[in-house]
Amino acid sequence: MTATDPALTALAQGWCALSLLHGRIEAHIERALQAKHDLSVREYSLLDVLSRQHEGEGGHLQMKQVADAVVLSQSATTRLVTRLEDRGLLERYLCPTDRRGIYTNVTETGLRLLDEARPTNDAALREALDEAARSPELAPLVKVVESLNVPA
Repeated sequence: MTATDPALTALAQGWCALSLLHGRIEAHIERALQAKHDLSVREYSLLDVLSRQHEGEGGHLQMKQVADAVVLSQSATTRLVTRLEDRGLLERYLCPTDRRGIYTNVTETGLRLLDEARPTNDAALREALDEAARSPELAPLVKVVESLNVPA
């Protein structure tokens, strides 16, 4: 079935098109990040999310918040954090005010890699959207994505 299959309801067609767009974009970005920076999309996303943390009230994310932000289960997020920690890109330490809490920060090496990878991510995203815009079933979604003004 395709997103324009008449057997699908309008809602199902929209969902199918959205899923197709997401898959194409993610695959395109994945190939670019792997080839140039030895990073997966999930690794890049995790580094990006954690790099936005700050000191002070509400500055550090709990593992559940991180998992939600990178769209993984908590156990998969923990495994991902461990892999990046083993590569020297992240570090964990105990929360100074609650010894049960563990914080995860991006190391200087991780921040440098993220800075190097960001233009690759952005260019691959632009390429994937431009390619998808040539598909009649995906073009309307591309316009919506391009019109979003979501705060970082």
